[in-house]
Amino acid sequence: MAQSYDAVVIGGGHNGLISAAYLARAGLKTLVLEQRSVLGGAAVTEELFPGFRFSVFSYVVSLLRPEIIRDLQLPKHGLDILPLDGTFTPLHKGDGPKAGGGDYLWRVNDHGRTIRELRRWSALDAEAYEEYGQLMVEMARFIKPILAITPPDLTSRDLRPMLPLAGLARRFQALPERQQAAFVQLMTMSASDFLDQWFETDPLKATMSASGIIGTYQGVKSPGTAYVLLHHYMGEIDGAFRAWGIPKGGTGGVSNAIGDAARALGAEIRTEAPVASIIVRGGRAVGVALESGEEIHADSILSSLDAHRTFMGLLESGTLEPSFEEEVRRFKFRGSSGKVNLAVDRLPDFTCLPGIGEHLRGAISFSPAIDDMETAYDDAKYGHFSRKPYIDMIIPTLVDPTMAPPGKHVISCFVQYAPYKLAPELGTWDDQREAFGDAVIDRVAEFAPNIRDIILYRNVQTPLDIERTTGLTEGNIFQGELSLEQLFFNRPVPGYARFRTPVRDLWLCGSATHPGGGIMGANGRIAALEVLRARGRKAA
Repeated sequence: MAQSYDAVVIGGGHNGLISAAYLARAGLKTLVLEQRSVLGGAAVTEELFPGFRFSVFSYVVSLLRPEIIRDLQLPKHGLDILPLDGTFTPLHKGDGPKAGGGDYLWRVNDHGRTIRELRRWSALDAEAYEEYGQLMVEMARFIKPILAITPPDLTSRDLRPMLPLAGLARRFQALPERQQAAFVQLMTMSASDFLDQWFETDPLKATMSASGIIGTYQGVKSPGTAYVLLHHYMGEIDGAFRAWGIPKGGTGGVSNAIGDAARALGAEIRTEAPVASIIVRGGRAVGVALESGEEIHADSILSSLDAHRTFMGLLESGTLEPSFEEEVRRFKFRGSSGKVNLAVDRLPDFTCLPGIGEHLRGAISFSPAIDDMETAYDDAKYGHFSRKPYIDMIIPTLVDPTMAPPGKHVISCFVQYAPYKLAPELGTWDDQREAFGDAVIDRVAEFAPNIRDIILYRNVQTPLDIERTTGLTEGNIFQGELSLEQLFFNRPVPGYARFRTPVRDLWLCGSATHPGGGIMGANGRIAALEVLRARGRKAA
């Protein structure tokens, strides 16, 4: 006989694990099924080369909701987030107010030092920076409650789910007029235009605008990217907004802590258990069939896979209405990011600030100018990876030396742009993988010429590789773009933003749902609470 559970969760990414933990905490017999041998989805740590461990895909954390850390007691299960100290932006020789081998912009977590650094560039920007930071914190506080609510169905006659929005409207009315205007601007403007209102220093605007394009197939001058900027501002560590950290042991440390918490609460987790299909009878999901042929029955099925993989890949053709399938096909993924992971025998040496120093301990942003950022997007618009890409470089071994052998280091390079759909003349990503990796190294070498000499091993992850390994459609790191038309009521399909699906007892709990992507976990938590509410069970 097939095994039977109260709930089965498809996918052992962080959202699936969080859903399982909350369901098990409420007393439901819960099973997680993960296709790979490691937990975490895109938040995994793997030893790609002997002695060198990498956060292969996702590499930093900030958005993980404090209530989840508290409810699941994640520190007790090994979660340890090490602070990432600031952002260093290297520049070319002749750029900036400093003469010599080139200048740089270096913002650190010490507010006073950052203001002094900005003053070196622009007294006006140093003054505006404080005011801008205060405004964005206020905007983050205003929008933060939305991260914990289930979007209402605008087609429903039941007005009760609309009540949280009424509260939000009242809070919006209570905002000072200037903050109201700023919120509207954040919802509609490009990251570049929004920042132009505040600052004049080009490297500062370019580096800050990068948060508006992460994981999106848009440029810093594209309308709507200012919201993505705000989305990344909502992260907090120990109550500090806009604080970013490196999980000890890599991002797999986050997933493993959540997995351990779920097991401690009674959830069962199986790896190397790929699901072939969701079993539907009489319009209701009743179980799953594994690729091994095994069937597992459950009262509720939760999929942490993206909407396309869940609806078009795991359900039998004809299960869904054609109009719903059409909406799913319209949902935009447009993967635009790649990753280059390096094992090195010594540290990169930057021309603008030679030697080993604390500037290497934070994020290193290859974003010297707004025009550079937009030119990188211009390449992508025509199906080419960026010749001079935006790169967010992290050297995690300076914070967590356990990730490499003594004296050696790992380097993580997140790259925009790498469009999933390449121009026909380029062939496939399998043809272009190494050329893409070369373009990334060439860009780094413009600022740190020794980079080619220090590389021991190189691992290049194209959007196609990300899709193949993690199952993220088109390699989109957010399970679908965070463009305004794909948020809140509309994520992933209008009328189905409440984690339910047209198939009874089938739920979505991954980043394709509200409130979007990143190692946030809100999606998994809210989905579990909705399942419990539907079953008449209280969350523990």
